[in-house]
Amino acid sequence: MNRALLSCGLIAGPVFIATSLIQAFTRTGFDLVRHPISLLSLGSLGWLQIINFVLGGILYVLGAVGLRAALRPGPGSTWGPLLIGVTGVGLIIAGLFTADPGAGFPPGAPAGAPSMSWHGALHELGFLLSFGGAIAACGVFARRYAALRRRGRMMAALATIVAVLVVAGWPDLSSLSVRLVIATAILFGFLTAVFAQVLTQGPSSQLADQSAVQRSHHPFDLSGPTNQYTHPSQPSPSRPAK
Repeated sequence: MNRALLSCGLIAGPVFIATSLIQAFTRTGFDLVRHPISLLSLGSLGWLQIINFVLGGILYVLGAVGLRAALRPGPGSTWGPLLIGVTGVGLIIAGLFTADPGAGFPPGAPAGAPSMSWHGALHELGFLLSFGGAIAACGVFARRYAALRRRGRMMAALATIVAVLVVAGWPDLSSLSVRLVIATAILFGFLTAVFAQVLTQGPSSQLADQSAVQRSHHPFDLSGPTNQYTHPSQPSPSRPAK
């Protein structure tokens, strides 16, 4: 059951990005350079992107439940899955409340920037929750990997945050839509790697991680599970105290 939940989180990002890009390159009048993928929720085929948002969100929420069970106890076992769940909730909100038409899409929409409606505002809130939740989750996993002395994974998590902030925050409005897709793909790609690592390495990896955490909290415990370090001021367990 838990592997099924983790698999939901594994496929959530790739399915969402792939479905969005297929529509972006096939929908009449849609231009990825000028139009954010949120506008794909509009028009006669908008229901496809609405389902894509909601399904992606549900998959992330289910994956977060499985990840919580797989990671605990250990650093990041609460906040990491929780923030992935927030990412999923944000996608669901973005799907249930569509963006406002604008920039000429769907065909017949005003050419300029749209005026903000209540459902458009809720859509933006969903975007902020999903985007911000994923970035924060990367930070939590960077801290987890640091505690577990997994330097490579820690650097990957930090690099993901830096890359996303640079790509999304680059001061060029003409390419903002494309850059947001790239930034989302980077974020979701890292989350996919997290789920893949837990799925492929399984419980043995989690036990090893927990052992590393215990050793980091007990610096005098220098031996393995069959030996025990005894402080010189304390009696040895092998002979009675005098």
